[in-house]
Amino acid sequence: MAGHGHVEHGGNKRVALLIAVLALLLAIAETGAKSAQTEALSRNVEASNLWAFFQARSIRQTTLRTAAEAAAIQPESTDEARRAAVARQVENWQGTIQRWESEPATGEGRRELSSRAQAAERIRDRSMAAYHMHEFGSAAFQVAIVVASASIVTGVPLLALGGAALGLLGIALTGLGFFAPELIHI
Repeated sequence: MAGHGHVEHGGNKRVALLIAVLALLLAIAETGAKSAQTEALSRNVEASNLWAFFQARSIRQTTLRTAAEAAAIQPESTDEARRAAVARQVENWQGTIQRWESEPATGEGRRELSSRAQAAERIRDRSMAAYHMHEFGSAAFQVAIVVASASIVTGVPLLALGGAALGLLGIALTGLGFFAPELIHI
């Protein structure tokens, strides 16, 4: 009888160690989830700001284009100085319109803003996928801890194996969160 208690006690130690490892992995998964969530939120704000700037550029560009077109269809002035001033202004407006369309030096042309916003959206989407993988991994670790704990209470060793299997699933899902969050979509 004493031997049986010793074996059970050794088994409980292994299950307790399993639970400790699962708790550690849960903490890592939760840290990864919070980090991915923060990154997704930051990139979402960045993309929104860039799209707002893009829209402002589009409105300004349209306003200048309309002014240039209106000036072009105005009746010709007999005053040579006025005609020259209008022509210079239309030329300036056209230059500004072109600069607002693409301004590689500052990255603030519509093309560059669009490209930057889309890049932020891609990072946001990847981060959200990572967040979901980490959350699924966390859920697997939490259930694994419960199942492994139940094996101690019930004395059913198969539950400890179930906890270990769920822990492996948690490792796989958390690993996907870190290394390939968009590999599978759940």
